[in-house]
Amino acid sequence: EVQLVESGGGVVQPGGSLRLSCVASGFTFSSCDMKWVRQAPGKGLEWVSTIYSGGGSTYYADSVKGRFAISRDNAKNTLYLQMNGLKTEDTGVYYCATDLPWGLPGTMRTWRGQGTQVTVSS
Repeated sequence: EVQLVESGGGVVQPGGSLRLSCVASGFTFSSCDMKWVRQAPGKGLEWVSTIYSGGGSTYYADSVKGRFAISRDNAKNTLYLQMNGLKTEDTGVYYCATDLPWGLPGTMRTWRGQGTQVTVSS
């Protein structure tokens, strides 16, 4: 069974930092690209960052570029998101996610964890 369990969220003041973690199980983590997405109150899901399976390629939304850093430890089946310089608009539920084959050949399904709440407020 695929499981993604996020942790590390909390309440932080603007300008502060948090480090999110996501422990994965039920699939070959080291072979899969992973991503973080978030959902602000009353809004839809927003892609935040992606890291390829080997960890050598990373991509960021313009809104977090230069402030967030995605990384992974394939030996620990764990994905991270280091968030610095947090802003009030970063408030939301953060999910780690991955796309895995599902059903018919060529069909993928997105798996997400339960999420961790990040609140940036003074």
